Amino acid sequence: MTINEKQDDIIAEMSELDDWMDRYAYIIDLGNALPPIDEQYKTPQHLIEGCQSRVWLNADLTPEGKVVFTADSDAIIVKGIISMLIEVLSGHTPQEILDADLYFIDRIGLSEHLSPTRSNGLLAMVKQIRMYALAFKEIENRREA
Repeated sequence: MTINEKQDDIIAEMSELDDWMDRYAYIIDLGNALPPIDEQYKTPQHLIEGCQSRVWLNADLTPEGKVVFTADSDAIIVKGIISMLIEVLSGHTPQEILDADLYFIDRIGLSEHLSPTRSNGLLAMVKQIRMYALAFKEIENRREA
């Protein structure tokens, strides 16, 4: 499934929910369904800078050249948000992640329903995901050289 197909699925799911209380409940459910991150990654090196809540993010590059993310947060809404980002971006190549237009965030109205600090945290999560992708792309480029 492509990044855009995954985004479209989230948009379709969210569009079936009439109000934001239901949408928050959906986001919380996504967070609760997020597989736990290995405890070895709950370290300061894996914390995302710029988030009010604590968010740990780890990324691995598979032998097939796909980036796989795992994450956790101590805040239930934030855990749901990082879960959506992982759902959309995990399992894709570094270049696909770097090229992705994450339009689902605006289309579901998430940006306008987050507090300023949570919006900053969302931007920090996306930035960190892209930084991992960029680092893995550089590793791939060195291997090819």
